[in-house]
Amino acid sequence: MSRFRSRFLFALTTLIIAVLVGLGLLLGQIFDSYYMNSFKDELRKEALLAKSIYLDDQLSGESISNLVAELSENFNSHITIIDQNDKLILDEGENTNHDHQFLLEEILPLIKDEGKAFYYTDKNNNIAYYSIPLDEQSIDKGVLIINSSIDSLIRVNQQMWGILGASLGLAFIIILLLGIRITAQFTRPIESATQVAMELAKGNYKARTYEDHLDETGMLSQSINILARNLQDMTRAQEMQQDRLQTLIENMGSGLILIDGRGYINLVNLAYKELFNVDSAKFLYQLYHDAFTHHEIIEIVEEIFMTEVKVRKQLHLPLAIERRHFEVYGAPIIGTNDEWKGIVLVFHDISELKKLEQMRKDFVANVSHELKTPITSIKGFSETLLDGALSDKQTAEYFLSIILKESDRLQSLIQDLLDLSKIEQQGFQLSVQNCDLKEIIEDIRIMLEGKAKEKEVNLTIHYPEGLVFIEGDIYRLKQIFINLISNALTYTPKEGSVSVTLENFDEHTMITVSDTGIGISTEEIPRIFERFYRVDRARSRNSGGTGLGLAIVKHLVEAHKGQISVQSKIGEGTTFSVKLYKKWIDK
Repeated sequence: MSRFRSRFLFALTTLIIAVLVGLGLLLGQIFDSYYMNSFKDELRKEALLAKSIYLDDQLSGESISNLVAELSENFNSHITIIDQNDKLILDEGENTNHDHQFLLEEILPLIKDEGKAFYYTDKNNNIAYYSIPLDEQSIDKGVLIINSSIDSLIRVNQQMWGILGASLGLAFIIILLLGIRITAQFTRPIESATQVAMELAKGNYKARTYEDHLDETGMLSQSINILARNLQDMTRAQEMQQDRLQTLIENMGSGLILIDGRGYINLVNLAYKELFNVDSAKFLYQLYHDAFTHHEIIEIVEEIFMTEVKVRKQLHLPLAIERRHFEVYGAPIIGTNDEWKGIVLVFHDISELKKLEQMRKDFVANVSHELKTPITSIKGFSETLLDGALSDKQTAEYFLSIILKESDRLQSLIQDLLDLSKIEQQGFQLSVQNCDLKEIIEDIRIMLEGKAKEKEVNLTIHYPEGLVFIEGDIYRLKQIFINLISNALTYTPKEGSVSVTLENFDEHTMITVSDTGIGISTEEIPRIFERFYRVDRARSRNSGGTGLGLAIVKHLVEAHKGQISVQSKIGEGTTFSVKLYKKWIDK
C-alpha cells in the first residue's frame, strides 16, 4: 500500500510543482511586463516633457538647457536632441553608461527606420532608449532621445523573482504538507482495508479494519468487516461440518474408499486401513487397479464404471493368514448436472456374522447328530426287545444296559446344554464365597482316581505350601477342573501321565493341567472352545463326551473374571492354564 501512497504523492507533487511553476512564470511575466511598461511610460512622459520644454518659444536657449538638465537629473536619465541633419543640438545628463558614439551609429539608424516613437533596450550595456520625433509629421526634422540605465529595473525584477520564488516555495511546502496529511487521512482507511483484504485472501478471517469515518472509506471498511465476519462464520461452519464428516468417516466401523472420475483413490478411512493393513501414503492418489490387490474389488469398480448403477456383493478375501468375509457396497457419485464424480465403496466386515451363522448351523447339526445316535440306539434296542428279545434274559439285560448307557449319555448331553444355556444368559450369577482350592482339587482327585487307574494313567497333584483361598463358586470351580482333568485322562493313552499343578501368588493363583496325550494341532487350538468341537471325534464319542465341556469351562472361567490358555503339540501333550484372582476385581 505504500507504493500507492508514494505514487499518489508523486502525482500530487508533480501537479503542485507544475501549477506553481506555471503560476510563477505567469506572475513573473505579468510583473515584468508591468514594471517594463511603467518604466517605458516614465520614459515617454519624460520625453514629452523635455520635448515641450524644447519647443516652448517663450524660453531662451539657456533656460531650455537648464530645465532639460534639471529634468535629466531628476529622472536620472540622459537627454539628447538631434536635428534633421544629425547634428547634436542638446545633450544633457549624468548617465555613466551613456555612449554617444553608440547612440549615433547604432540607435539613431533604428530610430529613423521606425519613423515614430521608438523604444529599444540595449541589454549588453543595460540601457533603455526612448525616442520621439520633434515634429509630429516626420522624424526627419529632428528627434529627442532619452536613455536611462535599467539596473534598477533589473534589481526590481530580481527581487520580484526572489519574492515570487520564495512565496511559491513556501506555498509548495504548505500545500505539500497539507497534501501529505490529506493523503494519509484518505489512504489510511484504504491501506487498512487492503491489508485486511490480503489477510482474508491468506485465510485469516479474524482480521478487521477500523470504522472511524462515515464517508465512502468508512463504508468500504464496514463492508470489508461484514465480509470478514461472514467468511469467518462460513469457515467456522464449514470446519465444523468438515470435522463432523471427518470424525464420522474415520470412526465408522466399515471401510470406506472414494474414487474420483479418473479412477484415482482420493479418500480412504481408518477402518479400511486397519482391515487391509495398507499404508495411506502409498495407497492414496493411486489408480484403483494399481492400489487394490484383490481382483474381485477391481471387478466391482469396473462394473460400476461401465454400468453406472449400484452394486452389492459378498466377497471372501484373503488377508494375511486368514480369509475374511466382506459385504461390499459400491455406488456411483453423480453430480447435479449428471456430471460423473466418481465411486464410493463401503466394506462391511461380516466375518463374525458368517462365523456365528456357521456356528449356528454346526450347533444344529451337532445337536441333531448327538441326539440322533442315542435315540436311534434306544429305539432300535427297544423295538428288538418288543419283538421277542425279552424272553432271552441275558440278551434282554444286555440290551437294557445299552439303553441305560445311551439314556445316561442323552441325559448328560441335555444337562450340559442346559448348563451352557444357563451360563450364557445375561442374568447368570455365581454363588461367590471363599473357597479352598486345595480342597477342591483334592475332592476332584478322589472322584477321578478310579478313572485314572482304569486307564492306567498316572495322575499327580502338586500343591503349594499353606492355604490357597480365592473368591468363587465351589460348584462351578469343581465343574471347571473336573472337565479339564477328565479330558486330560480321556485323551492320554495307556501308561501316560496327567499332572495338576497349583501355584499361589499374591493376587492370583495359577492352576495348570498337563497331560502327555495325543495333543492338539495349532490350527485346531482356536476352535477347541466351540460347542461340539472335538479333536478326536471317535474317541470322544466312545468315551461319552458331549463336546460341550470346554465351552462350559471357558464361560465359567470368564464368569470368575479369570483367563484360560492352551499350549499343545501333536503327540507330546496339552497344557491348560487357568488364572483365577483371589479378590473379585474388574480385569
